[in-house]
Parts: sequence; C-alpha cells; structure tokens
Amino acid sequence: MAIKGVDHVVIRVEDFDAAVATWKDKLGMALDRTDESEALGIKQAFFNMDNGGYVEIVAPTNPDAAVGKALASRGEGLHTLALEVDDLDATIKEFEASGVKLIGVGTPQVYVHPKSANGMLLQLNQKK
Repeated sequence: MAIKGVDHVVIRVEDFDAAVATWKDKLGMALDRTDESEALGIKQAFFNMDNGGYVEIVAPTNPDAAVGKALASRGEGLHTLALEVDDLDATIKEFEASGVKLIGVGTPQVYVHPKSANGMLLQLNQKK
C-alpha cells in the first residue's frame, strides 16, 4: 500500500455561484463542469489542474446532508482532502489492521474518519 499523492481537494461554501465566480474569475481557474448530486445533497463545480488533480467546490442543497451539517457547524473551508493510493483494497486492509476508522468501505467512496486523521476527512482514491 502506498499513498501516491493528492488527487483533489473539496471546499465547502455557502454561496455556490459566488464561489464559482471567485475561483473562475478572480483566481483564474478553468471551470470544467458543474453538477448536482441529489443523493449527497450538494451542488458541485470542478476546476481541473494541469497535474491531473482538481479543486471541487461544494454547496449544500440539503442542510441535513453531510456538507450542510459541516457548513453549519464549521463554516466554509476545506471539506475533504482526497488522496490517490496505488491499491485501495490493500490500503483498506492495512488501515483497518492499524485501527484507522473508515467510512464507506464496500462503496465506491472510502473515507478515513476525521477522528483517525487529526480532524481531517480523507478520501481514498485509486486511479483506474
């Protein structure tokens, strides 16, 4: 198991349109696309970077969903740091064996619980 690097970062915001405008017009990032996930209760904007990573802006469409609750309790800011791993299954086994609390094992999105990562929500991704 090896962590290869940062895949992307997710930033939670209150005002989706204003945040997209900031990252696009003021910070000069190229907007790739926007989307909405009813299942996650969020609007999303994706800004690709030259190194293959990206910045994702999220705003809640449902205040009771995870991003809505995080925004209410912690405000705007870094929501998730997504790490690329070389072998997701091996990483899960190694982390579980060492006592790391994981969220979403068995689904396409596996996370390290913030209590196991100094308050940071980590997403684990394996590129195909």
